[in-house]
Amino acid sequence: MSTEEQAEWFEFNQETVEALIEDGSDSTKPHTIEYHFAGDDFDVLEKAAVDAFKAGFEVGDAEELMLDDGGTIFCFDAVVERLLDVDLINADTVKLLAIAQKQNVQFDGWGTYFIES
Repeated sequence: MSTEEQAEWFEFNQETVEALIEDGSDSTKPHTIEYHFAGDDFDVLEKAAVDAFKAGFEVGDAEELMLDDGGTIFCFDAVVERLLDVDLINADTVKLLAIAQKQNVQFDGWGTYFIES
């Protein structure tokens, strides 16, 4: 993982958390954070899922998706309950980027659901 890539994800994390809070999501309540992984080799992606589980994340079942060009990609989510705290999300990002690099899969960011105050 390059320092530049990590910095880009940290910026994304900051912007996303700020946007959620500005839109009124309750920052005092835990949010279900879903970190996304993708790859074209199911067996390799499965190894990344095992690593994410060992790192303390709940891991969803892998899904097979058809791409616009007719290709196939596999993906899964590593899920954790977190407050909208950039430091915690950045720490998760560091762990998960390392897993993605180790297993040669793509870390594809994260998402969550809006929680009303």
